[in-house]
Amino acid sequence: MIDRRSLMASAVALGASAVTGGNALARAARAKPLDPEFPAGFLWGAATAAHQVEGNNLNADLWVIENVPGTTFAERSGDAANSFELWPVDLDLVKGMGLNAYRFSLEWARIEPDEGYFSNAMLDHYKAMIEGCRVRGLKPVVTFNHFTTPRWFAAKCGWHNPESPALFARFCDRAARHLAAGIEIATTLNEPNLAGVIGEILPPQLMAGDKATQEAAARQLGVPLYTPGVALYIRDPKTYRANMMEGHRRGLAAIKAVRPDLPVGVSLAMLDDQAVGKNSMRDGIRERYYNEWLRLARDTCDFIGVQNYERKVWNDRGPLPAPADARRNAGGIEVWPGSLAGAVRYAHEVTKLPVYVTEHGVNSDDDALRQWLIPAALAELKRAINDGVPVRGYFHWSLIDNFEWGFGYHHRFGLHSFDRVTFKRTAKPSAEVLGRIAARNAL
Repeated sequence: MIDRRSLMASAVALGASAVTGGNALARAARAKPLDPEFPAGFLWGAATAAHQVEGNNLNADLWVIENVPGTTFAERSGDAANSFELWPVDLDLVKGMGLNAYRFSLEWARIEPDEGYFSNAMLDHYKAMIEGCRVRGLKPVVTFNHFTTPRWFAAKCGWHNPESPALFARFCDRAARHLAAGIEIATTLNEPNLAGVIGEILPPQLMAGDKATQEAAARQLGVPLYTPGVALYIRDPKTYRANMMEGHRRGLAAIKAVRPDLPVGVSLAMLDDQAVGKNSMRDGIRERYYNEWLRLARDTCDFIGVQNYERKVWNDRGPLPAPADARRNAGGIEVWPGSLAGAVRYAHEVTKLPVYVTEHGVNSDDDALRQWLIPAALAELKRAINDGVPVRGYFHWSLIDNFEWGFGYHHRFGLHSFDRVTFKRTAKPSAEVLGRIAARNAL
């Protein structure tokens, strides 16, 4: 297992060809001065995901994976940031920054720890979070499933299971009946477009390690196949993807049946893919990694969520290396502020839907990089808005440093750090940078 937002960029770089300057792409002509004001009602927020911050998610598929002998995870999630107990503190951080929205996820494994058994106490927990947002003047943006699934679901082959769409829809129905009244907007799934395709461009040793870890978990639980929601190796990608797509359709319908006026979408992971030269591979990459889900969103969703961290420049042979003078994140990947706007423009071009940036940020221990990126990327995003792209909100990943899947706690995206013993949160200067822009609703 590994952090998919980092892999999305680093893996494709394996096929890079000749060195290129690339800087010409960053020097796009500006036809008119930038209007710094964002639209009225724009949502400014920070994002988290349940398993990454809550801690002690014992019934989740990944708890087994993280703790199985020979796991590929760098470390276990453990207490995480203890946000299951400290969610009021986290909401106070969001409010204190001057933001007006908070994106978080429901943990399916807490709400339905055993198949068919739904915990009213856990539903009330998330209801309290939603109400806590409202009391603080924050709009709750809720992801119904952010990767992790119940361990019983993974033990039934996960999204390989022909019953998986109906099981997910049943969960969405039960959660919506308890929670939907207070939600501002919702997404069904997080980055489902990567499932079953990202393995095509990964080093064989990563895929082999992930497969071995899944097999070890299956042996431990005495089942033939154990497929967690965060998986690099997927035995039958075609079936897996088809079931996720049907799960999205049915889950969205279940939520809408409870509250027809609730805007519901899906969040996709997207690079800003750029073409250079004749016969660039760019369009083929877009078709393979995004378009199937973008077309589904166009036909089913009220909006599209875009999650972007990097760009890739494609010629006819593969991705080109970043310029030598590029700023880079902790993984050595180029950080280019125009990538967010590029991904947003393309998502809207295909779907014709309003856009929410549901994730954007940078993996870095150097907060100066984050302080530079936020206003620079938002300036390019505002140019897209000025050009007519209906962007309705921006959510920075992440509110606090957290458990970054296979990398454990070694990758840091947070606007706040936290002490893993005391759980005390400490604001980084980048939190103030974003907060000032949000408070002004302007650059």
